[in-house]
Amino acid sequence: MNRTFVIGDIHGALRALKELLELIQPRPEDLLIFLGDYVDSWSEAAQTVDYLIELKSQCRCIFLRGNHDKWCEDWLAGRAIKEELVWLQSGGITTQQSYANYPAEQRRRHSEFFASLINYHIDNENRLFIHAGFASMHGPLKEHYETNYYWDRSLWEMALSMDSSLPVDHPFYPKRLKNFREIYIGHTPTTNYGIETPVNRANLWNLDTGAGFGKRLTALNIDTKEFLQSTPVAKLYPGEAGRNR
Repeated sequence: MNRTFVIGDIHGALRALKELLELIQPRPEDLLIFLGDYVDSWSEAAQTVDYLIELKSQCRCIFLRGNHDKWCEDWLAGRAIKEELVWLQSGGITTQQSYANYPAEQRRRHSEFFASLINYHIDNENRLFIHAGFASMHGPLKEHYETNYYWDRSLWEMALSMDSSLPVDHPFYPKRLKNFREIYIGHTPTTNYGIETPVNRANLWNLDTGAGFGKRLTALNIDTKEFLQSTPVAKLYPGEAGRNR
C-alpha cells in the first residue's frame, strides 16, 4: 500500500531529516510532502537543499514554499529582499554562511529548486497542503495575495479558537475550513503553545513542531495519523543556537 507522509519545517536541520527518513524508510511508490521552510536556523541549510534535490530522484516528493524559502530564493537570484534585516535575524545569516564555499553551478541548481517550489497542493481526496494559510473564503485558488500562502496565520488561529462541538453543517462553521476534507500546515510552531507533537483542531493539522527552535522534526502518515519524530534538533547540533539566538 502506498503511503503518504507530511513533513514539517526543517530549517536546515539535515541530521534530523536524515534520522526521520531512516524511521520512515520511504519506498519509491510512497509520497513525501514537505511543508516548506527548508533553510534558516541550523548550519546545514545548503546541505539540506542538496539532500532534498537528491531525494526527489529516489522517491515521489512534493515541495511547498515557506516564507524562509522565499527569502532564500530571492537572495540566490540576486533580487532585493524587502525584509532583509528580519530574514538575517531569523536564521538568514546561518543560511548565507552555509553557502560560503558553494560554486556558482551548485547555487544555480539550488536557485532552480527554490523557483520550482509550489505554494499549495490539493490531492485527489480534497486534502490541502500549504505552508501557512489563505484568507479567501473560497480557498487558495481565489487568494488575492500570494504572500498569504507562506505567511498567513489566521487560518491556524481560527481553527484553534473554534468550538470543538460545532458540527460541520452548522452555519457558524468557518467556510474556509469547509473547503477541504483536511488541511495540513506548518509555519507556526506548536511549541509556542507548549506542545511538541502535531496539533489537530477541526480538520486542520499543524506539523511544525519547533525544529527551528531546537525541538523535534515531525512526519505524519496522513492515512493512519501516526507520526514519527527525530531527536530534538538542539541535541543533534550541540554548540549551535538555531533560532534561539
